Amino acid sequence: MTDHEPITDEAAIALANSLLDAARNGDSTPLLALIDQGAPVDLRDSSGNSPLMLAAYHGHADLVRELAARGADVNLGNDRGQSPLAGVAFKGFTDVAQVLLEAGADPDLGTPSALETAKYFERAEIVALIESRGK
Repeated sequence: MTDHEPITDEAAIALANSLLDAARNGDSTPLLALIDQGAPVDLRDSSGNSPLMLAAYHGHADLVRELAARGADVNLGNDRGQSPLAGVAFKGFTDVAQVLLEAGADPDLGTPSALETAKYFERAEIVALIESRGK
């Protein structure tokens, strides 16, 4: 494809899928390069998951940090009302929870909230992180 060819719907969908796959796999180099070139940082898949949500859910703390630094919404929930922090609490990724909280994630958002999720799944370190934020 040259610079002068219009982007087709198929090409746009393929690009979006590659961005989301890169986030899921923690493949930061191509993902961040495309975002730096103007790709939407809060692009969402058919379930409402953003690259930050996918990176967080799959335990990629450094990528989550980089996405947040580029303006990704750390509180953007998916179509099921789940926040990135609640997904991390479910999975038990304490390092990612720390990054999200430092970036301003709200532990009370979502259904269930991140705090409720962390307590339910007995993620004591994440509960402690969240509760220490209120002090």
